[in-house]
Amino acid sequence: MERQKCVTAARLQPGDPLWRRVPTSDPAGQNLNDFMLLIPGLKRWAQHRRERLLEELRGVFEHHADRVVFADLNLKLNLLWISHRQGKGVSLALFEAIRERVPEALLVASQAEVQQGLQQQARRRAARRLLGRDGS
Repeated sequence: MERQKCVTAARLQPGDPLWRRVPTSDPAGQNLNDFMLLIPGLKRWAQHRRERLLEELRGVFEHHADRVVFADLNLKLNLLWISHRQGKGVSLALFEAIRERVPEALLVASQAEVQQGLQQQARRRAARRLLGRDGS
């Protein structure tokens, strides 16, 4: 999917299911990263407020056009899905840029973040067990 397409093709209308549309790799074959934002109450926002949100998002995506490959705003579920090229800190930079313009946006953890959190939790439990045995 072309960079410009995700920005200029944005519109408020139903589409095919996300799993049919979201790219998993860029044209060079590199895997893409993605994340999701919850925007509470979005479907109840007035039309002019949603249009303003789209303009704000277009601005963010244009500023990060070298990284953003795909974006989907789901009004029914109040979700914004973003797929981007890999790079250190790209997800965080995009999230912060969106959050600056849309303070209501909440980051939904990706599977990788969940796995990382579970691994860290398991390491802490193991360290506590180890320390408990050493302190006995």
